[in-house]
Amino acid sequence: MICLRAALPFPLTSSSSPLLRLALKSSPRRAAAAAMSSSAAVATPIEHIVLIKARPEAATSGAAAAMVSSLQALSGAVPGLSYIHVGPVLRLRSPAAESLGPTHILHSRYATKPDLASYAVHPAHVAAVQGHVLPNSLDVTAVDWVNAAASPSPVAPGNAVRLTLAKVKGGVEVPQLVEKVAAATAAAGEAKGARVSFGENFSARAKGYQFGMVAVFDSLEELDAVEGDGKVEEAKAAVRPLLDEVLVLDFVVGPPAPANL
Repeated sequence: MICLRAALPFPLTSSSSPLLRLALKSSPRRAAAAAMSSSAAVATPIEHIVLIKARPEAATSGAAAAMVSSLQALSGAVPGLSYIHVGPVLRLRSPAAESLGPTHILHSRYATKPDLASYAVHPAHVAAVQGHVLPNSLDVTAVDWVNAAASPSPVAPGNAVRLTLAKVKGGVEVPQLVEKVAAATAAAGEAKGARVSFGENFSARAKGYQFGMVAVFDSLEELDAVEGDGKVEEAKAAVRPLLDEVLVLDFVVGPPAPANL
């Protein structure tokens, strides 16, 4: 049974619950994030999330670090890959996340589903998966969705990101959840919060998770700063009745791979 504080499909779900916001207030860091790369701010991106549980020995041997490097290097090798971050998970924020136990996350974006399909079979990607991911992983989970949020959610180095995956209760349709989340994020838009992307999963490797969301904050401090906000609590109440299980985790975006990789 998922604890109440984790029973939400967006970054309102944990002991450091941040708020979702569609409205993007201007700041130098947000301006830099928006200008960093048009690829990271595609209005309706295809989101591709991979959660990797690395073998313990891979961390001590350096194989996990090599896996991260091989995947991050795809940013300069695969056409159609708009954005990619690969790195360690910072915090597991729900019982479902702790049970799954991912140690690393890959977050990438594409303008279209065919771009994602091309990435999946590209020789550089296949080589990275076969040479580094599969030999060094105990478990791999993948979730994909088309962004249903009204605004883009650009990502820049140093940003903190909360990933939330959700399973809906019996009798609830996923589009109903997506609509409810859209309304909740819009209603919560005046408080401190995130640039968000969310939608219905279409990956066959999602372990039953039907909905995904990423919420992008300028910093980890901003992610943690909205705990207890009244609008957050209102959004929780609006969405909670639709949910069965929720996985929540945080990560921090690292620098891009060198251009010559």
